[in-house]
Amino acid sequence: MLKAFFKHYKLNFKNPAGTSRGILYNKDSWFIFLYDDKNPKVIGTGECSVIPDLSIDAMPELESHIEDFCEQVNSGIQLEDLKLHEFPAFRFAFETASIDLKNKGRKILFPSEFTNGKDSISINGLIWMGNIDRMMEQLKDKIDKGFRCIKIKVGAINFEEEVSLLKEIRKNFTKDDVIIRLDANGAFSSELAMKKLEELSKFDIHSIEQPIKQGNIELMASLCQNTPIPIALDEELIGIHDFHEKKSLLKAIKPHYIILKPSLVGGFDASQEWIDIASELNIDWWITSALESNVGLNAIAQWTYFLNHKIYHGLGTGQIYTNNISSPLFLQGENLFFDPEKEWGNIVD
Repeated sequence: MLKAFFKHYKLNFKNPAGTSRGILYNKDSWFIFLYDDKNPKVIGTGECSVIPDLSIDAMPELESHIEDFCEQVNSGIQLEDLKLHEFPAFRFAFETASIDLKNKGRKILFPSEFTNGKDSISINGLIWMGNIDRMMEQLKDKIDKGFRCIKIKVGAINFEEEVSLLKEIRKNFTKDDVIIRLDANGAFSSELAMKKLEELSKFDIHSIEQPIKQGNIELMASLCQNTPIPIALDEELIGIHDFHEKKSLLKAIKPHYIILKPSLVGGFDASQEWIDIASELNIDWWITSALESNVGLNAIAQWTYFLNHKIYHGLGTGQIYTNNISSPLFLQGENLFFDPEKEWGNIVD
C-alpha cells in the first residue's frame, strides 16, 4: 500500500529577493515522500513550494493540511481521490513524487537527452528588483556569463529609474544582442498601465508579464488588444482549475503569451491543459520555476525539456539559495544542464 510522509525545509536567499510585493529573505518548502510499504527503500520525492501573497495554498495552517493529506494516503485513499484543487503546490508535489516513485525514486522523472547529460535548456537570466546600481550589477553579471535573454522585475522602485536602466541597457546592447523581458507582477495601476507600456515600448521589449493585477479581465483584454508590447499572463492563471474557465479566460483576454508555473497552477497535467488551450488559440507560452529548491526545479526542468518547445524558459532560480539541496543541475552560460554522474544531497533525513 502507498505511504506518505513529509519534511519542512526553509530555504534562505543568498541576497534579499525584491519583488513588487516586498522583499523575501527566506521561503518555506515541504518535501513530500511516497513509497510502497512492500518496498520502503524506494522513495519518490516531490516539493510543495509556496510563495507568500502569491500561492493560494500559502496559508498559516498549510502544514496541518499537508499532514492530513499524508494521513489520508496512509489510510488507503488513492492520490487521484484527494481533494487538492485548492492546494496547487501540494498537488504538484504529489504528482512529481508519484512519477518519481514509478521511476524507482532516482529523481529521473522524464528520461531524455537532458537527463543523459547530452543536451540542455536555454533559460533567461533573472534580474531582481533593487536599487539601480544593484540591478545594473546583476545585469552585467548575467551578460558576462553569456545570457542573451534577460528578465527584469519592475514595479517596486521609481518608474523613471527603471526607464533609466532600460535606456542604459539599450545604449550598449541592441535587441539582437539582448532580449529583454519584463515582469511587473501586477504592479501597474489601471490608470497608468497603458502610458507605462507606451514608455517601455521604446526599448524593444520582448514581452511584459502581468502589467496589472489579476482579475481585471476587461482592462487586461483592452491592454492586450492595444498594447505596443506583447503581454504575458502569469498570476492571472492562478486559482483557475476548470477546463472551460481556462478557455473562457484566454478567449476573453487574448494574451500574446502565458507563463506556466507548475507549483502555482497545480502541476504538469494542469499546465498541459493550459498549453493545449493556448495552442488552440494561437497563444504562445513558456515554463517558469517559482522559487522551488533544486528538487522542484529538477522536475520542472525535465518536464520542460520533454515538451520540446524551443523558447527561453525561466528556470534559473536554482542559484539563489545558500542552503539549496545539492543536485545534478548546473548552469553553463545561459544553458541549464543535468550531470547524470553527480549524486543528490540528502533530503529525507
